[in-house]
Amino acid sequence: MKLDTSSYYPESLLEEEVDEKEEMTVDPQNDRTEEKDNKEEKKNEPEVSSLPSVSERFADGSATFLSWALVPLLMPVYGVLLAFNLSILDFTPYSVKLVFTLVTLAFTVAVPALLVLLLKRMGLVTDVGLNGRKERVIPYIISILCLAAAGVFMWYKGAPMWLVMFFGGGAVAGAINLLINFRWKISAHAAGVAGVVALLIRIIRDGLPQDGAFLWLLIAIGLSGILGTARVWLGRHTAWQVIAGYAVGFLSVILMTLL
Repeated sequence: MKLDTSSYYPESLLEEEVDEKEEMTVDPQNDRTEEKDNKEEKKNEPEVSSLPSVSERFADGSATFLSWALVPLLMPVYGVLLAFNLSILDFTPYSVKLVFTLVTLAFTVAVPALLVLLLKRMGLVTDVGLNGRKERVIPYIISILCLAAAGVFMWYKGAPMWLVMFFGGGAVAGAINLLINFRWKISAHAAGVAGVVALLIRIIRDGLPQDGAFLWLLIAIGLSGILGTARVWLGRHTAWQVIAGYAVGFLSVILMTLL
């Protein structure tokens, strides 16, 4: 004897269950047709180009060029050139200017650059741009020593104390950047260019400035802003890291030159 429970439910409910089961039945042929249609639709959709636009490539190229043209190693050289042409040192014989410039170039550019290339060859540095925070420690120490050596040379040769302290301020800024670098990546580019701005202010203040000194100060300030923007654009630094670099570089040089 079997228990028939079908009579317990209204016929309408039974019919709805049958309809739902029929709807849940999947037709493989229909699925294949829909999949084919979807593929054709995706094929017909216009492809979105992942390549950067012309304006983006121009911005990247300009930012990269500016970063290398105003690399921190060159800031002391630019500072000496400005000092010998915009201050009382403008009256110095050309041969003396050349010697001081070449010595600065050797101490603050050639020696650190060669040592960075050597570090890269030894595998201690992966990028000569030193974009990694941990890779900056040894180059920072090298730069500090080279700036100090250049400052001693300037002092020994009788350069004005404000010019000697320009190198001293650079060494102090490098030391502060080194300490900060152990925990945070500060912008050495911003620190370097801000140091040059501080030097120009010092020249205008009481270095018997020559014609064009104020104009060069405005140019230096403008380049500082553009360079900071370029570093952020390239993703090398955040805005705060750039601002911190400005503060360290400017305050270190302006305070040291006032001693």
